[in-house]
Amino acid sequence: MENRWDDTLEFDDPVEECVYGSRLIGSDPDLVLHGGGNTSVKAIWRDYTGEDVDALYVKGSGWDLAHLEAPGLTPLPLARLHDLLELDALADPDMVAALSAARLNPSSPQPSIETLLHARIPYRAVQHSHADVIVNLTNLENGSEVVEEAFGPDIFIVPYVMPGFDLAKKVAQSWSDETDENTVGMVLMNHGLFTFGDTTREAYARHIDLITRAERFLEQRAPLLSPPPKSLGDIDPIVIADLRHDISRAAGSPMILTRHRGEVVSRFVSRPDLESLAGRGPLTPDHIIRTKRVPMVGRDVDSYVGAYTGYFADNRAEADEELTMLDPAPRVVLDPELGMLTAGRSIKEATISADIYHHSIPVMERAEDHLGGYRALDEANLFDVEYWDLEQAKLRRGGSPPPMSGQVAVVTGAASGIGRACVSELLDRGAAVVGVDVSEKVPSVFDNPAFLGVEADVTDQTAMTEGLRMGVERFGGVDLAVLAAGVFGSSSPVAELDPVEWRRIQEVNVESAVTMLRLLHPLLVRSPAAPAVTMIASKNVPAPGKGAAAYSTSKAALTQLSRVTALEWADHGIRVNMVHPDAVFDTGLWTPELLAERAEKYGMSVDEYKRRNLLSTEVTSETVAGVVVELLSDRFSATTGAQIPIDGGSERVI
Repeated sequence: MENRWDDTLEFDDPVEECVYGSRLIGSDPDLVLHGGGNTSVKAIWRDYTGEDVDALYVKGSGWDLAHLEAPGLTPLPLARLHDLLELDALADPDMVAALSAARLNPSSPQPSIETLLHARIPYRAVQHSHADVIVNLTNLENGSEVVEEAFGPDIFIVPYVMPGFDLAKKVAQSWSDETDENTVGMVLMNHGLFTFGDTTREAYARHIDLITRAERFLEQRAPLLSPPPKSLGDIDPIVIADLRHDISRAAGSPMILTRHRGEVVSRFVSRPDLESLAGRGPLTPDHIIRTKRVPMVGRDVDSYVGAYTGYFADNRAEADEELTMLDPAPRVVLDPELGMLTAGRSIKEATISADIYHHSIPVMERAEDHLGGYRALDEANLFDVEYWDLEQAKLRRGGSPPPMSGQVAVVTGAASGIGRACVSELLDRGAAVVGVDVSEKVPSVFDNPAFLGVEADVTDQTAMTEGLRMGVERFGGVDLAVLAAGVFGSSSPVAELDPVEWRRIQEVNVESAVTMLRLLHPLLVRSPAAPAVTMIASKNVPAPGKGAAAYSTSKAALTQLSRVTALEWADHGIRVNMVHPDAVFDTGLWTPELLAERAEKYGMSVDEYKRRNLLSTEVTSETVAGVVVELLSDRFSATTGAQIPIDGGSERVI
């Protein structure tokens, strides 16, 4: 592994040096994934009285090593931490309370659960990771022997103990007997690697050196397999939507389901021992809150739920307190045809599960095929971590999810105007969005992992079918839809209508909607949420204007189509509503020149023209989007077939 320390840098402040070293480790996914690992440095804290206090600065909970800043290192008095280590026992809640109270800066984050272990290690700087190659050596039938063979006497091997007071106490009691001046690191079985030194630079260099030695050992003893030449092929989106529905039902809320089918995944799911190997548990106990103890192999969600319920019942009796079962839905699915799918209440959660399992696959394969067999921590210890209140706190820190978390929306016309505003509103409310537009800019309109931009013409049925397939592979299904794509066309009296222009407007504004509704229906009926559609019609439906026959007729037809759809789809619980915007001037239809021309025609300023309605208010794309998305929400769960004007009040409409 490359040592990425920049030798030209000099640090006068050991805390800043710790921040730099932490980021180096945290930015490498082979070492640390999604909040794992921690670091510390022992340095002076200048008290408010001017007194110098020997302190431990340790990574605070909620901070990711890759983006750590100095405020993310919590200072605590070393003397107090050593006093706590003198106790014979200390319950986890009491330890957390004691550490919280000991913070020298009350605004600092809660210190790491492994704070006492950092305090006990008699070196100024400590770095800890969950490196893939280290757990590859520890998760074996004879893991301790293999670790010793790989590193020799340079490291201290610690049998698995749950992080916290007990682990710190065990290391404290055995440190003198197990280490000497040549010890540069500590391997915690089924957990990870600690290195230490007089400076963060030294601790980091030792970390990289031990990782490199582990890599070389594995390259000789356990070479990585070559992936197969081809990845898995396309799958019927309905299969994925059905699976998402079942997983969401088990979870008790809508879930995002993302498909992965790269070469490494393809190789893994084709193994004849897939169920056995995948069923042995995660690489480290920390992963269990993201992946569950085991993935689901195949598609039988009911069987998986039954097995999880049994696992909970078998282990809850040993708990010291009453426990409530977490949702029993799988977070990782392995299937020979589908590949790997990961589930979460957001795309972020699903991605975290995927990242963890992508790193798990080669570790398990190497261990199983070359090192005598993969063995994870036993079920009872894993259960203790899964239901450990301190581990659950990591999930609770995220707070309540946004109201549309886990739901998937499709928006046409997503690159500009009302469509783009609807995408923004949906993302703000926690939904994942498949945005479709003919513009080549649509893939990059939003820099958000919950957004998939698909460049496609809504009048091209083949392109729309492919776009929905891509959306289902990315997010698992469809719950909501906003059909906003449309064109106004050129103004023309009826007597002078161009038949080609007439057909173009009908094709974009009406016929494409028919196609979309037909393609969406089988996905919407499989929605685990409350499926709904909002159609963007126009004020021209109730109050048409001269010269807009083609546009007005198309929107009237769209409205009638929506009403009939609302009648037919109500049996499936799918709501269909319409909005009639007017005078939305921040769309592509309106240029500054056109606005100025229209305002002058009415003898008004541009601002006055924009507010030419009963409420004297400006109607923006965001105004429309707020109503559109609200119609999709649960607040309108009893409303379908409605038509809502968004025009500031029009005498002609009223």
